[in-house]
Amino acid sequence: MKKLAIAIDGPAGAGKSSVSKLLAKALGYTYLDTGAMYRAVTYEVMKKGLTDKGEIAHMAEGLNMEVAPGEESMHVLIDGEDITACLRTPEVSARVSEIAAIGGVRTAMVTLQRKIACKGGIILDGRDIGTVVLPDADLKIFLTASVKKRAERRFEEFRSKYPDIRLDEVEKEIETRDWKDSHREVSPLRPAEDAVLVDNSDITLEETAQLLMGMAEKKENGNGK
Repeated sequence: MKKLAIAIDGPAGAGKSSVSKLLAKALGYTYLDTGAMYRAVTYEVMKKGLTDKGEIAHMAEGLNMEVAPGEESMHVLIDGEDITACLRTPEVSARVSEIAAIGGVRTAMVTLQRKIACKGGIILDGRDIGTVVLPDADLKIFLTASVKKRAERRFEEFRSKYPDIRLDEVEKEIETRDWKDSHREVSPLRPAEDAVLVDNSDITLEETAQLLMGMAEKKENGNGK
């Protein structure tokens, strides 16, 4: 049975990470959270106070980044230090699109992602996996949902840690992020021509994972389109 390389793309809050983790566990695959890799670069940019795009790209190219599987999420290490807990703050979320749009940053991360994914049996999620990172992926999914639904999901994710956060603020941030991701010059967010579009506005993330598992199993057995 063939071990697949699966690409899951889509906008912020569509549940890509949660669905990818559920799917990876069900299939016995490795999950590579590419968004966390860009968040790690963003965190390092903020920590170092860098503003020049050339300096940021140079830093990303020389970054000693490692990724490792974890119980709940992929762990990201920089120079051996686990910085995973620092990657989902509102501050990092607000700047990650800006940093990820820098050409040199994307080149550095794509090179690393392809190296990790080359053996198959892996799921990558992000915004340009099926179009740029793994254009020959065995299965490509474009996962999306309404802005309202995605904002509700992010609000539930954040409010235990940030009790002052407001749903309307999260919805506005989602809309801004969508615009930035789809209008950036380098690797804009868009479905690959051969991607399967899945709108999960009206189904749970668990149900979404079940749907994708059926598609993956058909591909594994040589029955997918």
